[in-house]
Amino acid sequence: QLQLVESGGGLVQPGGSLRLSCAVSGYIGDYVVIGWFRQAPGKEREGLSCIANDSIDYADSVKGRFTISRDTVKNTVYLQMNSLKPEDTGVYYCAAVAGPACTIPTLRDLDYWGKGTLVSVST
Repeated sequence: QLQLVESGGGLVQPGGSLRLSCAVSGYIGDYVVIGWFRQAPGKEREGLSCIANDSIDYADSVKGRFTISRDTVKNTVYLQMNSLKPEDTGVYYCAAVAGPACTIPTLRDLDYWGKGTLVSVST
């Protein structure tokens, strides 16, 4: 079992930055994929980025603006978000599944989810 807790959301102006954190506790094996998702108002949930032992991937919508990283000592995965746009507004979730690698197109059926953190990009 894994428990995931997101933090770091808030209100930011367009062009600003935020860093989201996903604190992970528990154990499901040595190979774990962590993904970041966004649920924007009125839209389907979108996979934004993922990190695994052997891979990192980004959705086209955030490539070049968002950076995913992890601190294995703190068991935390981060999503650094720069050059934020109003369309980045939404609830951001981190999720996990056992596995050695990830790509955005195959980032589905994750088993463990956090409760989300709200990001609002507005003037």
